[in-house]
Parts: sequence; structure tokens; C-alpha cells
Amino acid sequence: MARLLQSLYDEHRAIAAVLAAMESLIRDHRQRGAKVDPKVFQAMLYYLDVFPERLHHPKEESLLFARLRSRTSEGAEVLDELAREHATGEASIRALEQALVRYEAGGEAEFAPFAEAAERFIAGYRDHIRREEHDVMPLAERVFTREDWAEIEAAFAANENPLAGAEHDYDQLFQRIVMLAPAPIGLGPAAG
Repeated sequence: MARLLQSLYDEHRAIAAVLAAMESLIRDHRQRGAKVDPKVFQAMLYYLDVFPERLHHPKEESLLFARLRSRTSEGAEVLDELAREHATGEASIRALEQALVRYEAGGEAEFAPFAEAAERFIAGYRDHIRREEHDVMPLAERVFTREDWAEIEAAFAANENPLAGAEHDYDQLFQRIVMLAPAPIGLGPAAG
């Protein structure tokens, strides 16, 4: 498998872990009455804002989607939809942040709208990843030539050093989430 695709799959797993942690916080509140710590949830939103929005999605757009569009019209509809979702990703995060602020300020009366907004966001993000992994990546594997992969890998390698430095910061942010989030999500203090 091409290094770019492996990198994208690995990044999807990290994003999925954050989404699962968000979902777990909401579920714990519903099932056990554990308060969703806004600091923990905000750290997760921040991670999704700075990692996928600033690194992951641009890499998909420039290295994978653009090459696919130049090779085939197959998958154009899904690529268009994914590109629209990339373009509106920041606004989706801002909307969820606002729901979190209302929950933090308004307390329990605002939990249901916050939880619904979070669940819509999580479901939408998971569907987005699923379409990339089930529609786009297999299409790339099928239609790209050796020359395509060589050029993609060269472009990926040219960006590897800046990305590696950035990934280190993202790793630290991910570790911060783990340290803040309550068990069993992370290593932080138990939610009360």
C-alpha cells in the first residue's frame, strides 16, 4: 500500500478515536449522570480543528483527490461531496463549540441540544471517513498508474519533514486529551 494511503488510514484511526471519546462522554452523562467536562470536550474539538482541518484534509485534497480527478470522472460525485464537507468542516466545529458553550453556561437544560449536535457531528464525520475509505481510496488503488503513485509519493515525501514536525505537535495534543479525559476514555480524573 502506498505510504500516502497508509498515512491517511492511520490519521483516520486517530480521528475516530477522538470521535469515540466524544461519544463516550455523551453516553456516560446519559447513563451515569457524569458531567461532560467542557475542558476535555474543547480539547477534542481543538484537535479536530487543527489536525484534520489544517493538515489531513488539505493532504487529501492536494495529493489524492486532485490526482483522481485528473485520471477519471468515476467518483466525481463523492469527491465533490467530500470536498464540500472539507470546506464546511470548520463551520461544523464552530457550531458544535457553540452548543458546548451553551451547555457549559446553561447547565443541564442545555445538555440535550448539545448532545444532539455532538451526535450529528460524530455521525457525519464517521460517514465522511467511511466514504473516503470505501469509495475514494479503493478507486485510487484501482486507477492510479505506477507513475501516479511515484509522483504522489514524491510529493508526499517532499512534505514529510514539515508534516513530521507538525505531527509531533498533534501527538502532544492527542496525549493532552488522553491525560484530561476520564477513565476509561483516558487517564484523567473520574467524571463526577
